This record gives sequence, C-alpha cells and structure tokens, in this order.
Amino acid sequence: MFSNRFNRLMLATAAFAVIASPLPSLAQTPDHTGDSSAQFPSKIDLKSLTTAGSYLAARHASVERDATSAAAFYRSALRTDPKNNELLDRAFISSLADGDIEEAVKLADRILLIDKSNRVARLVVGVRDLKLKKYTAAQSNINQSVRGPITDLVATLLAGWASFGAGDSKTAIANIDKLVGPEWYPIFKDLHAGLLLDLAGKQKDAGTRLERAYKLDDSALRVADAYARWQSRHKDDAAAQAVYQNFNAKLARHPLVLEGIRDTKAGKKLAPLVDSPQAGAAEALYGIGASLTRRGGEDLALVYLQLSLYLKPDHSLALLSLADLYESVKKPAMAIKVYERVPANSPLKRNAQIQQATDLDAVDRSEEAIKILKGVTAEDPKDLEAIMALGNIERGKKKFADCAQTYTQGIDVQAAQGDKPNWVSYYFRGICQERSKQWAKAESDMRKALELQPEQPHVLNYLGYSWIDQGINLDDAMKMIKRAVDQRPDDGYIVDSLGWAYFRIGNYEEAVKTLERAIDLKPEDPTINDHLGDAYWRVGRTLEAKFQWQHAKDLKPEAEELPKIEAKMENGLPDDAKPAAASADRKKEDGKGG
Repeated sequence: MFSNRFNRLMLATAAFAVIASPLPSLAQTPDHTGDSSAQFPSKIDLKSLTTAGSYLAARHASVERDATSAAAFYRSALRTDPKNNELLDRAFISSLADGDIEEAVKLADRILLIDKSNRVARLVVGVRDLKLKKYTAAQSNINQSVRGPITDLVATLLAGWASFGAGDSKTAIANIDKLVGPEWYPIFKDLHAGLLLDLAGKQKDAGTRLERAYKLDDSALRVADAYARWQSRHKDDAAAQAVYQNFNAKLARHPLVLEGIRDTKAGKKLAPLVDSPQAGAAEALYGIGASLTRRGGEDLALVYLQLSLYLKPDHSLALLSLADLYESVKKPAMAIKVYERVPANSPLKRNAQIQQATDLDAVDRSEEAIKILKGVTAEDPKDLEAIMALGNIERGKKKFADCAQTYTQGIDVQAAQGDKPNWVSYYFRGICQERSKQWAKAESDMRKALELQPEQPHVLNYLGYSWIDQGINLDDAMKMIKRAVDQRPDDGYIVDSLGWAYFRIGNYEEAVKTLERAIDLKPEDPTINDHLGDAYWRVGRTLEAKFQWQHAKDLKPEAEELPKIEAKMENGLPDDAKPAAASADRKKEDGKGG
C-alpha cells in the first residue's frame, strides 16, 4: 500500500509535536508487584513534591516510557506553576500519550488560549467536537491541524466525516477528492469516500469507490472487508465470498475474514464497516495509526490510535495495534491491559488472549498465561496457535511432561487438518521428552524434525549434543554439531555445544579454544563460563578455571547448578571422575543451543 516515499514522509512528521521533546512515554498499569513497571504516584506523593521535584520525576517517567506517571507529575507541577507553558505542553502530550483524552482536551483548551496555532491541540479539540457531534466546530479545528502529508490526509478524512455528520456528504467527498499528495493517498481516499457514500445511501457510487480501493490493494484487510460487505448487500453472496477467499489465500485464517466467509455462506447481508461519522473518523485514525506503527512512527501512531479509541473504545483492531505498539517498545505490562479491553464477543478476542498470555509470561505471570491459554484451547481444541503458545510457555517453565503432551495435541491437530507436518512441533516435543527422561521418544522426534527440515542447525545441535552427553554415536554426533556450527558460526550456544562435545570426548585443548570463542560470543552466559572453567581445569589452568567458575556463579546460574559450581570452586574437578557435565538446561529449553 505504501512506498519508500511514504517512509521518508512519515519520518518527516517528527515535527508534528509542537513542544521541544517528543511524545514522552507509554503508560503502564502496575497492578501486579511482579511487573517491571514504575508505580503510579499517589496523591500524597504528588502533594509532597515541589515543582522542581515533580518536573524531574516526570522527566524520569518519560525516559522510562511511563506516560501515566509522567502525566500525573507534569500536572502536579503545573498546579504549582500554572503559567508555565512548557509544563502545560508536556502535561498535555503526556495525557494524550496515556490515552486520557478528556484530560488532554482540557489542557488543549488552555493551550489554544495561549497559542491558537498549536496543531496537536487543534486536532484533539476537533476530535472531541466530532465525538460530541459539534460538526461545524470539529471541521474548523481539524482543518487547522494540518502540517504535512500524513497530517493533511488525517485532517481531510476527519473533516470529511465531520461534514457528513453535518449533513453535507457532497462537500465531504469533494474535499477528499481534491486532496493531492503522495501515491499512497488514493487507497485511503477511495476507502473513506466509499464508506461515506455507503452511509449516505449512494450505493452505486460507494461500490465504485470501494472497488477502486480494492483494485489498488486487494491484500489490505479493511479494504477487502469493506468491499465484501458492500457486495453482500448490493450484489450477491458469491461475490462477497470471492473477495474474502482471495484474501484468505494470501493471509490464511484471519478471524475477521473467516467470520465474513461464514456469514456470507449463511446468506447474511453484512453491515457497512462503519455506521456513524464517529466510527468513520475512528477508522481513519486507526488505519493511518496502524500503518505508522509498522513503519517506526510510534509517537505519531500512538496519538492516532488513542484518538481512534476515544471515538470508538471497542475498536478491536485499534486495540490490537495499540498493544502491538507497546510490545514494540518493550512494555508488555501495558500491552496486557490493552488486550484485556478487547470485547469478549470480538472475533479477535482469542488473538488478543494468545498475545496477552505471551506478555504475561514475559512479566513472570506465567501461571495466569497458562490458565488463559488452557481456556482458549478448551473452547477450541483445534486452535493450533494457542496450543503451540501454551506448549512454549510450559516448556519455558520446565513443565516438561505437560509441554510434551501439549505439543502432541498440536501435532495431532496438524494431522487431522491435513496440514504439512512442522519440524518445530517435533523439535520442541523432543526437547520436552528428553528433559522428562523419555529419551527414546525424544530421539525419534529429533530424527523426525531432521527428516522434515534436513540440516536444521538447532536440531543438529540438540541431537548431536544429546548423543555426546550420553557417550553414544560420537562420530555422527560430532559431525552434526560441526555442521550446525558451520551454519551458525556466531551462535554462542551452538559453538558452546561443540566445545563441550570436545570436552566430553577428552579433547581438552580443542575444547578450550572452542569454549573461549563461545565466551566471546555470549560472555554473560553462566553455563558457557562454567564449561570453560571445566576445560581450563583439565588442561592445568586451575587459576583461570576458578575464575571462570566464580564468574559463572556471579551470573546467577540455575538453582540446581549452583552447588555443583561451588563444589568445583572449593575442590576442583576430581581426577577419577567423568567430566562434570554442567547442564545446558536453559539452552535446551529455548532451543537456542545444546
């Protein structure tokens, strides 16, 4: 839909914000003590701070991308210094980033008393007017928010929906059509002209515009959905189904597309994509905001997505895009809160739940994640995405018997659906079986994974490492690990496996060389440091061995490995014992190495 030129133009909109700094932060909601987010300031906290203290706290929250705290601290500072325009601007932008649009509107009104040309404030006030059906005021404010290709397009579409709300669809279409700009404008113009004409009762013209948008990009979800909906009402179900099926062939099993296929097969006449000027404006803000999110324009995307949700709080796609934005800036705790807002009756709810579970696992709330995914798979035992997500979390939490069973469920679903077997499913199940001491089954799965994906380096590494660790198939095992290293020479985990393989067969000099290279690649890994310590000891470099063991200990190894490392620090390796095979638990769990 967009060209490289769009990317360059998008980057140029950094000047969109009229304050000195960029949009400061992204909110988090730390309802759980395990979350890594900052705690919200209480009223007592705010009252006890000076203006300077509130300002500094707000700046720190901005650096941490905690918009909720930043907004609270900036507003606190503003209360004690109400004529400070910089504080006013920052409080406004932080409130907007946090999604507190009602508060942002109040601050925007104050800003416009001082600076009538503030474009961000004009946009926010204009969207407020549109929400309240004050269409004339909305048009006036929105038209004063323009400043470049992206904001011009947004303003034109929003003003068009305001004109439609005021009963003047003719002017709305005329203004959309006369907008001239980059090559990515037409699809937005045709889509929204079509949606607007559809609501205005001009069905033939609506179909022409929606068809034109569809021909520009038939892989654009909202364009395809809007066109198929129009066809279901004004042509026939077969035409609508053809649009959905064409999309499904390009991006299989999208929930909204599957719903459209089911409904048209049942003979349903599908409602228009939007049903009001507010919903149309929300759709425009979502469409452009989501596109910006995918292209690195997080700050501007955040503004548009928050305003979209202000107009239509249950817009599932906008919610998913906002959550995805938070994930892209590594704020899973906030993404969780957004996923929770997806309506229960939305076809996208299960997508939200799967991703929410992934984020819960990322913030050490894995049991909650497992509970959610078990609920999803209980509702639909054939939901392969949910099954695999559940297996991955169970594997990460060392629930190896459970994850082996879960991956088995996934493999069975693939077979029942006639899907091509996936090497990943067998590889992950093999890991779980090996870790739950079912080696025969694990070996069979690893071989199956290699059959499906010959020379896959992680599988070669895992199977070869396992053989060497057991002292079997040593020649084949070494060859497999070497082939894995040939493919991934910069993967510290795989290089470590080769070094440990040399150690296990007694080639200590080669083990030292290889493990030193692994350390260069992954210096903070406790297992690799432990391995190198063992190798140093065997070649008589006992002082260096103790240093590596101490370093491994400092890097917080697995709980079961700590006493083994401490014993070696105290006594070294016994001469008459087999090499101390410090386990590679973490590496085996995540599939990164041996």
